[in-house]
Amino acid sequence: MRFTMPRIVPALALVLVGSTFTVPAQASEKEMSPGLLTAMSSAFGLTEAQARLRLEKEQRASVIAPRAESEAGAALAGSWFDETKNRLVVAVTDRTAARKVEATGAEAVVVGRSAGSMAAQKNRLDALSASGSVPSAVASWHPDPRTGTVVVNVEAGKQTAEVASFLDKARQLGSITVRTEGVRQPQPFAAGTVGGDPYYTGNVRCSIGFSVHGGYVTAGHCGGNGAAVYGWDRSYQGNFAGSSFPGNDYAWVRTGGGWWTVPVVLGWGRVPDALVRGSWEAPVGTSVCRSGSTTQWHCGVIQSRNETIRYAQGDVHQMAGTSVCAQGGDSGGSFITGDQAQGVTSGGYGDCTSGGRTWFQPINEILNVYGLRLHTA
Repeated sequence: MRFTMPRIVPALALVLVGSTFTVPAQASEKEMSPGLLTAMSSAFGLTEAQARLRLEKEQRASVIAPRAESEAGAALAGSWFDETKNRLVVAVTDRTAARKVEATGAEAVVVGRSAGSMAAQKNRLDALSASGSVPSAVASWHPDPRTGTVVVNVEAGKQTAEVASFLDKARQLGSITVRTEGVRQPQPFAAGTVGGDPYYTGNVRCSIGFSVHGGYVTAGHCGGNGAAVYGWDRSYQGNFAGSSFPGNDYAWVRTGGGWWTVPVVLGWGRVPDALVRGSWEAPVGTSVCRSGSTTQWHCGVIQSRNETIRYAQGDVHQMAGTSVCAQGGDSGGSFITGDQAQGVTSGGYGDCTSGGRTWFQPINEILNVYGLRLHTA
């Protein structure tokens, strides 16, 4: 069944989370959202057959990842989707765990550091930041199982003595990889009032994320608890029923005034509206597309998870980094892989002319925190 988003509800829909998951069936061509293969082919330079294969393999990777990571136990170092092999790769610290992982259908690689070790190092960097001991040129950091290090992103051309001192402290906590190419200071992607398919809080415009039963989820920096929300036509749409920023960047709006929700992500005429059937977490390396009220539909790949982002307003934790561009007003909009909701747009740097990076707050965390149920097709 094809859903077309009515203008009165420019909502991006997500899939139900809770702690219980239903394994999605392998999507046949008829079950795929109309135009999805065409959009994937255009975004990644693939043939239609290659796009179909990648979507199928990404779906399989998302389904087997929880079991494979569980089998790895304390030896888990992390996982990612290898686009050259179209396969989930799980890093572990011993060969016994590797054999258990391979039995699930994933590829296993043996590395020197566990996920727990890298997470502990990241948490110590978070504590340094909370104490005000991190230079402003340091944009973010995250554990990277592919290198076995914590990646620290520093703005290019700003390697001052203060930055060098911080990096020395970071190295004392464990191995790090310093990246500077293309790094810029991230900012939340809210914007002043302009036209489009937005929602408004005062003079701020943001984008609807995913539909949930009773409303929708979006970015926390777009409005505080109780703030009134108005739709694209300036009619009353609802109120923020929960909001958290900084620390997190998520919120949900309880809708009213005759507005309703549907389980789709708006394609803006570039691609047909995408159906939302679930919220299986896609591994690093997986393709992902974003929909927002300023720059509409753009795609890229998930580059990191559990990343700490340093906004001027304060740190935000457990974010997912992507190569997808975004601009002011796209905040709160949907990130989706295939038909699986991934998260809501937070912020980043760059634009959709010259490119950039964007981070999203993972959807399942939002649903669990507020006890919400995703509206799915």
